[in-house]
Amino acid sequence: MSGSAGSARDPARTHSERRRAHTLYFLEHAARQRPVHLDTDIDMSRVEAHRAAARAEGRRSSVVAYLLYAAGRVLHRHPAANAALAPRPFGARGPRTVRFPGVTAKLALDRTVDGERTVLSALLPGLESAALAEIQERIERYRGPGAAELPEFRGVRLLGRLPAPLGRLAFAAALRDPRRRPAVFGTVSVSSLGHRPVDGFHSSGGTAVTLCAGRVVDRAVVRDGRVTVAPVMRLGLTFDHRIIDGAAAADVLGDLKTTLEEFDDGAKGDGFQTFVRGTGQDLRT
Repeated sequence: MSGSAGSARDPARTHSERRRAHTLYFLEHAARQRPVHLDTDIDMSRVEAHRAAARAEGRRSSVVAYLLYAAGRVLHRHPAANAALAPRPFGARGPRTVRFPGVTAKLALDRTVDGERTVLSALLPGLESAALAEIQERIERYRGPGAAELPEFRGVRLLGRLPAPLGRLAFAAALRDPRRRPAVFGTVSVSSLGHRPVDGFHSSGGTAVTLCAGRVVDRAVVRDGRVTVAPVMRLGLTFDHRIIDGAAAADVLGDLKTTLEEFDDGAKGDGFQTFVRGTGQDLRT
């Protein structure tokens, strides 16, 4: 019995495959990348203190929101990494790179739809200037009940209904025009497995840079020659070597590390500095 016949006689399998159609088309696209992987450990003391101050005021702030906040600022400062490849006009040699003025994150979300786990990718535009509270509000929208039925995921639902050849063509057509890329694919990919005992991982999100966050866990760090304990998160960065080189990617990762370790959202009256003084914490990096 052929595989296709087997699928036709197994409605549950067919349904599952259709639900994951967008993921399979994406993987075919991402396979063209030339991924290189970097990682670093980030002292999250300031971020965790800021989160604690927010909780004291009845506000939720997820670690992913801080990473998105930092990613927006950092990618805006490194436009070569906020870019994509686009085909050159007919007759020209080689691909060309298109840089984007704004930063749009493609955030991978683990959702349960009709009793089955699937990955949905939410787009968060304007991260170069979005406030932390605004970013958290967007995340909550995509994590809420019925998120899979939001208008933003209409394209994903359509891909699942199309026959595979048409779905593959539709996916490719959506990415053909580089000017539309941020609105359909984002300019940077972000994924987190920090809710599980995962220290670090790497993936290729189809963008020039993909950020992968592990858990935040207490570890020994050295400050001023002394060993102390601090909350540490491992951050992986995968870059597409067709678009940027290793030195540029290392600059991006270093800037992300500094931005998170010296976190300051510039907000006034949020109780952060008051909280820190009250606890007597040393948040030097």
